[in-house]
Amino acid sequence: MEAMPSVSSSPTRRRFLQSAATLCGAPLLAAQEFTSRRPPLTERRFTSDAVEATIARVKKSIADPELAWMFENCFPNTLDTTVRTGEIGGRPDTFVITGDIDAMWLRDSAAQVWPYLPLAREDRKLRTMLAGVVNRQTRCILIDPYANAFNFGPTGSPWSKDRTRMKPELHERKWEIDSLCYPVRLAHGYWKATGDTSCFDPDWRRAAGLIVQTFHEQQRMQNPGPYSFERISAVASDSLPHGGFGNPTRPNGLIHSGFRPSDDACIYSMFIPGNFFAVTSLEQLAEIASTVLQDSAFAAECHRFAGEITKALSGFSTGEHPKHGQILAYEVDGFGNSLFMDDAGVPSLIALPYLGCLPIDNALYQHTRAFVLSDDNPYFYRGTAGEGLGSPHAGLGMIWPLGIITRALTSRDEQEIAGCLKLLRATNAGTGFIHESFSRNDATKFTRKWFAWANTLFGELILTLHDQHPKLLA
Repeated sequence: MEAMPSVSSSPTRRRFLQSAATLCGAPLLAAQEFTSRRPPLTERRFTSDAVEATIARVKKSIADPELAWMFENCFPNTLDTTVRTGEIGGRPDTFVITGDIDAMWLRDSAAQVWPYLPLAREDRKLRTMLAGVVNRQTRCILIDPYANAFNFGPTGSPWSKDRTRMKPELHERKWEIDSLCYPVRLAHGYWKATGDTSCFDPDWRRAAGLIVQTFHEQQRMQNPGPYSFERISAVASDSLPHGGFGNPTRPNGLIHSGFRPSDDACIYSMFIPGNFFAVTSLEQLAEIASTVLQDSAFAAECHRFAGEITKALSGFSTGEHPKHGQILAYEVDGFGNSLFMDDAGVPSLIALPYLGCLPIDNALYQHTRAFVLSDDNPYFYRGTAGEGLGSPHAGLGMIWPLGIITRALTSRDEQEIAGCLKLLRATNAGTGFIHESFSRNDATKFTRKWFAWANTLFGELILTLHDQHPKLLA
């Protein structure tokens, strides 16, 4: 296949840098406006000495006062506003809401606390809180491995009338591959960061077995499996067609997903970023099983299963785009149909290196990235307020800062990363926080003013740049 230009040398990159430079020419907020937007100390849900020390240290290295202000507001936002700590059976328990929705998504909660892991070894209180998230996610998976979001207790749900096997502990029951991958990522990352193995108790081992079982069921090699979902709604993407099982597929070893990380229904059920993420998760399960649990049989099963999905990805994850050549599809159906797009929700195609699924310099990834960040991706938007990945979930023309952040986290081009920082600064709409999405032509028109995942991921970006590209902050 003929080599294709990377994004760093393409017209896409030149337009992006020009756009970012124009936005950066806008006047900054007055210095007196950069007062903390954090809750008063007495109203914060959780505090960590290590996190506070990191904020003070990193802020000093950020020359731009607005970026420093945003970092101070955003990095601790999960701790300040979304964490509820306690104990169950003498073990730490931490419930983490997503922000403006009073429920715990497995994906969001794992992603929200992820940037705090490097600080956990030096802060016992923080370490206990993080262990509580792992323990709570274990209990959630044991309640129902097909659910994506959970209540604090058996309180019922506004979605209780969904046509699926709802339980009072569930907030929502949309099956998404990444809902089981993120808890594995967090448990593995917590263990690596702290050396603490206390979370890997018999309940965690049962939950790990359920994860593998659910992945097997959703390969649908013999039958469609036990999961179906229908919702009475005017929004088509809130429900699955054909009796709640989704559009037809030809099973090939890939895992089927009912919904995407955006909580929108898949068009073709074989969701490619989720399958890459599942391979990584299975290898992490294998490592924990062999090293911590001394369970060689389970480790071998996970490793074999990861290889099986990898083989299926090799045969079915790509397609021939008329302009970009051979690239990764977002979804496939096994009949030869491929959906060429990317969504800002993570896992996404652009975020695969961030999740440890592919190296940044992988040729197929770079070709796919060039497509994702081009006008040939139907959910990549440009406007007077900026440019970036969007999602069908928030409507046409709405850019997601999650996509801008993952673009920066998966780039080695310092000019491209600087452009992303400038866009994030220019589109916070004077709030000091990161939102779910903003209009490509007016950043003051945004969705979700309290979206902790986006806030904390922005904090992770700043910490990453502080360690790897300090001159971009200076």
